[in-house]
Amino acid sequence: MQGYFKVKMRIILIYMDSMAAADFTQQQELHALYSSHHGWLRGWLRHKLGNAGEAADLTQDTFVSVLTSGTAPRIREARPFLATIARRLVAHRYRRQVLEDAYLAALACLPPAVAPAPEERLLALEALQEIDAALDGLPPPVRTAFLLAQLEGLSYAEIAELLNVSASSVKQYLARANRHVFFALPA
Repeated sequence: MQGYFKVKMRIILIYMDSMAAADFTQQQELHALYSSHHGWLRGWLRHKLGNAGEAADLTQDTFVSVLTSGTAPRIREARPFLATIARRLVAHRYRRQVLEDAYLAALACLPPAVAPAPEERLLALEALQEIDAALDGLPPPVRTAFLLAQLEGLSYAEIAELLNVSASSVKQYLARANRHVFFALPA
């Protein structure tokens, strides 16, 4: 975890060093934001998560997010802003962990002879995470219809019955989900 923390810090420092002299004011604002709120955010996350290492990691991820988004100069209330970003990162990490646990549980049910190799597991897990991220932007009924069609192989009528909507709504949901996933996944 310490190595990861150092890498994140190095990214922040490299990014700040690469800023042009014209961006000196922005660099100062970022430095002030980090200096003023890093300790508070790390403590807040440690209290929420009960894990100092994870808190330090997510604190760095939060500041990297602010740094790369260029929103630092427009922040009016730093702590609520940082807490919102940190909450989203915690939710994303939790969702990723749930997905990984479910995948590993499914793999545990396979006989060893048909279980995928570690490299294949990693590739499959990365693909699942990309699909999860792509589906994250969809409304729940659209996402559910997509998953029922793709994973369970249900017909429009069966999905419509489960979701208590019309079959034409399911058709629209699936068209929307397919479009969304197509454009959200890397080429």
